[in-house]
Amino acid sequence: MKVIVLGSGIIGTSSAWFLNKSGHEVTVIERQPGAAQETSFANGCQISVSHAEPWANPAAPMKVLKWLGKEDAPLLYRFRPEWLQWKWALNFLRECTPGRTADNIRQIVAICEYSRQTLQAVRAETGINYDQLTSGILHFYTDQKEFDDSLPAAKLMRDLGCPRDSIGADEVVRIEPALASIRDKIVGGDFTATDESGDVYKFTSGLAAKAAEAGVNFQYNTSVTRLLTEGSGANAKITGVEVIGPDGRHQVLHADAYVMAMGSFSAELVRPLGIDLMIYPGKGYSATYKVTDPAAAPTVSLTDDGYKLVVSRLGDRLRVAGTCELNGYTRELNTARCEAITRRTKELFPGACDYENPVYWTGLRPLTPSNVPYIGKTKFSNLFLNTGHGTLGWTMGCGSGRALADIVSGRQPDLDFKFTGMPYRPSKQIVTTLSPA
Repeated sequence: MKVIVLGSGIIGTSSAWFLNKSGHEVTVIERQPGAAQETSFANGCQISVSHAEPWANPAAPMKVLKWLGKEDAPLLYRFRPEWLQWKWALNFLRECTPGRTADNIRQIVAICEYSRQTLQAVRAETGINYDQLTSGILHFYTDQKEFDDSLPAAKLMRDLGCPRDSIGADEVVRIEPALASIRDKIVGGDFTATDESGDVYKFTSGLAAKAAEAGVNFQYNTSVTRLLTEGSGANAKITGVEVIGPDGRHQVLHADAYVMAMGSFSAELVRPLGIDLMIYPGKGYSATYKVTDPAAAPTVSLTDDGYKLVVSRLGDRLRVAGTCELNGYTRELNTARCEAITRRTKELFPGACDYENPVYWTGLRPLTPSNVPYIGKTKFSNLFLNTGHGTLGWTMGCGSGRALADIVSGRQPDLDFKFTGMPYRPSKQIVTTLSPA
């Protein structure tokens, strides 16, 4: 079967890899000159099953109110006269109930754990080197209430099979001695030894190269303008995708099946087809520093809860990423937010890096209100979704691609997850242990 994949970030490239392995003839359409050059380019680089608690949780509404109007706040919401932003916000609030939060955690943990195991298998098969570390992820807290509020979620994740262990401040510093300079501010943490980190750009670029060697056709510098359709109801299908090629000419490409994996830009393309994806772009920031004193820089991937930042060691580089700005599709760097990242990193690891020459970057994370992505079928018989992975695209990437390839091939993926357009039969019940702050 001929399959066209739209997008070559970690999600699209993984989809193409597994579709090819399933025996399909695969073409990938990408507007950039290479793979992983948008949201997958310079993110936080964590494979973080333990970071599965969605942004929409019982404590979120009060936090958002507290942060309103603060340029350097972890979450910056800029009110815009657009219906999608307001509709997304209302759906976000609906997802903040304890019951919905618990169910969303269950979904996210399932796809994240499946994806981590899949990544490990792909790594062993391909030998791709991407500055990977398998030393776990350490989540530390500097606010007692935040730490106390994290305990039920950590227990829920343990109940679901994610070994997220809550620990004391001394244990935090024992695991990562580079945090010794702020020991007096740390109140506790949690550690997941099975979590990983690594450069998503290096991995995705390497996987795209391997896929191309295996026969996948990557068409770069090619922009998608619209999807063409015919029929209605059960007979509705996609007949082609209209693109503008490197030569500036319009053409229509045809296939038997189509996979939408264009992140934040997916919703715009399928909306004219009557498919309403609740995806809004969340502008995330990152800073990359040259490590000048390896002994002072962390070797365990970290999550700084108070500042909503993640820290990953990538060889002789330190990647610090986080914060989110809900402000449409702009990718302009906000100086205040960039400086806040560097200021906090210097507090955590004084003297560890060259803080005078940071490389700042922004990318548009495809956020759903629940943080649960769209993976599966649509009302069009040959159009499939693999999009809306938010801040966890790297964590969910390989597993999402593998599951999507199964669905396109007519197989049921081997995990307990609410796939779009497919029946859901949970294998077990979970008890809601989360409560409003």
